[in-house]
Amino acid sequence: MKTSIFAALLLSLSTLAGFTVAAELSPPNYTRDAATSWDDLPAVLARIKAPTFPDRDFDIRDYGAKPAGKDLDNTAAIHRAIAACHDAGGGRVVVPAGTWPTGAIHLQSNVNLHVSEGATLLFSSDPAKYPLVHTTWEGVELMNYSPLIYAFEQKNVALTGRGTLDGQASYENWWDWKNYEKGPPFRQVPDREKHFAMGMDNTPVEERVFGEGHLLRPSFVQPYRCENVLIEGVTILRAPFWVVHPVQSTNVTVRGVTVESAGPNNDGCDPEACRDVLIEDCTFKTGDDCIAIKSGRNEDARRIGFAAENIVIRNCHFSDGHGGVVIGSEISGGCQNVFVENSVMDSPHLGRALRFKNNAMRGAVIENIFLRNISVKRVGNAVIAVQNNYEEGDEGPFTPVLRNVQVDNLTCADTPRVLHLASYPGAVLEDIVISNSTFLGVKKPDLLQHGSARYESVTITPAN
Repeated sequence: MKTSIFAALLLSLSTLAGFTVAAELSPPNYTRDAATSWDDLPAVLARIKAPTFPDRDFDIRDYGAKPAGKDLDNTAAIHRAIAACHDAGGGRVVVPAGTWPTGAIHLQSNVNLHVSEGATLLFSSDPAKYPLVHTTWEGVELMNYSPLIYAFEQKNVALTGRGTLDGQASYENWWDWKNYEKGPPFRQVPDREKHFAMGMDNTPVEERVFGEGHLLRPSFVQPYRCENVLIEGVTILRAPFWVVHPVQSTNVTVRGVTVESAGPNNDGCDPEACRDVLIEDCTFKTGDDCIAIKSGRNEDARRIGFAAENIVIRNCHFSDGHGGVVIGSEISGGCQNVFVENSVMDSPHLGRALRFKNNAMRGAVIENIFLRNISVKRVGNAVIAVQNNYEEGDEGPFTPVLRNVQVDNLTCADTPRVLHLASYPGAVLEDIVISNSTFLGVKKPDLLQHGSARYESVTITPAN
């Protein structure tokens, strides 16, 4: 296996010489066997088990929390309840019906934060309420504002209930840092470029200090390096940035969650460098990709060396967003064994059903991707998109690899085109197969740049 040291050397040499060196990285050190078909799904599901908790409740009111009022802040009270629950050996921290203003909430092992039906956790839009923590931003580690709900290196943590989490993000606060409505240049660009440069230079994470005085927005819900995670039932509104964002975690279940958040970079669920993940019965209406599987960006991801693997997505509804199920673009750690089934995608504001984003700076190996029984009513760009020209495109030393993609029994009623494949010579595209599928209302032929897919028992009917 080529190491990250070799990768960095190639990058340095190519930069100094002013040319691109193509070097296909070996797949990451996957911890599980490669999946070859749907027959491997039961073994993946058998490893994903939601955590359970002792039958003990800790009502936040008993620790000083009070419902909405002028200048109220229940952060300390909620933390007291979480600490008491953890110290007692675990249970539920209960947020009862009502509106509860708060800042950052940090979960501990064996704690289930339960937001009851009729309850709203109303998160402050004041950056000062989100202290500096070890986190990640667009696939590169750093010290930055705490996610709104955060757990670091904990076991058995949950966020459950029929209540609401409201981040109160808008163009009057967090979203204006991207300045998306006004268009480029975006306010966050200087911090973003400095952050990425630190990752490429392997600056120690503790020295990559952002937070106060900087413009890199926090994720909403982030279990980081956690084991046994459950996020179930809640409705999440108005996120500053990525919404449900597990990082380097194992055994993660996201079930019955509704995400409605239309701001810039408001991805619905982004499992990053995670293993054994189940996302089911969820609804996404987002300002960016609905589900985006990631494994880190460029040299920082190669340093960490974690892949995204064994991810199951089923029975979900995808509405607005750039893509329904997306792999990339922060995918340098690689990705394997993704199963997507029995889901509906429908919106004129949904760009693509299945989307791959990669380039010669990421150089990821993406393989063993399986979709079946997918109903696509409308998409705005293409049903399936492969974009190896994303951002840096072919300007880098690493070869994007995409292989063994199987799409079966997909129906689409309205799309500009079936396949949008934008790649470049030298990138690896192998065994992309679309079978037993029907595409109606197709307005344009496939766009194929340096690659192709194979159709088997497929019907394509033009719009006219």
